[in-house]
Amino acid sequence: MTRTANAGTAQQSSPVVRVRNLTKKYRDFTALDSVSFELEPKKIYGLLGRNGAGKTTIMSILTAQGFRSSGDIEVFGGDPYENDKILSRICFIRESQKYPDDFRPKHAFASAKLFFENWDQELADRLVEDFQLPLNRRIKKLSRGQLSAVGVIIGLASRAELTFFDEPYLGLDAVARQLFYDRLVEDYSEFPRTIVLSSHLIDEVSNLLEHVIVIDKGRIIIDDDAENIRGGAVTVVGPAVKIEGFLAGREILHRENFASLASVTIDGQLSPEERAEAHQLGLELAPVSLQQLVVRKTINSAAEDFTEKTVESEFAKEARR
Repeated sequence: MTRTANAGTAQQSSPVVRVRNLTKKYRDFTALDSVSFELEPKKIYGLLGRNGAGKTTIMSILTAQGFRSSGDIEVFGGDPYENDKILSRICFIRESQKYPDDFRPKHAFASAKLFFENWDQELADRLVEDFQLPLNRRIKKLSRGQLSAVGVIIGLASRAELTFFDEPYLGLDAVARQLFYDRLVEDYSEFPRTIVLSSHLIDEVSNLLEHVIVIDKGRIIIDDDAENIRGGAVTVVGPAVKIEGFLAGREILHRENFASLASVTIDGQLSPEERAEAHQLGLELAPVSLQQLVVRKTINSAAEDFTEKTVESEFAKEARR
């Protein structure tokens, strides 16, 4: 599953989305903690993170389905709230998409056709056939996979300039998910737009992504081009004694020991000279997948957060004495 080259050549200078210090609080819980990022035109983004990290909250606020506590957002240069001109250019497909009880897939597609000016009925018909979706079955009688297919079809056939997929394809089996990825790449290559994929199936979508934003506990911990991230870490395997000397001063993301051997994942790239040195020392170098990197960064972020809170707690105790 390799994404084809972006069909759009020249990138527009103005971002599709600007977010500055976005915060969302629910009483004592902070869902988003001063989040800032931008989404450029005609790119496929990965919005990655654990369940409850804040991904859906971000997408809900950007699509005017949720309210921010503070911060600034711009979508297509304006505020999306109660702005039909902006909202008509956005498609947001959620995992838990709701439809009227008496709706059938054909009704959902007919409604989408009225709302999205770039709707492609031919593509929708093709996708219905691809996913073998029963158009006349009541939506509440559909299987989870069929319900996911309804959302996927709307998200692709809408051809909205800004499209969010909030894991709507979780109900699809492996074959159907691959079909979704293939059709997305195929249509995006011909009709490029800004697409945001929120997913925990990171290995499956990694080759689709041009830019990755990772959020953990309401804070962004990675915001970089996918190519930079893919080469941004390496695992070194070999005798523990040799590894310790070779990696002195580097940031360690993960370490495993096996008797006298060690496997250590480090943050950052190795220069050609360092790779040559590793080879001379008999050390093996292995690439780190995007999923492994996200997992390690998230775990380390949680550990740092725990340490920070522990230190603050100790300071508070000391101050009360």
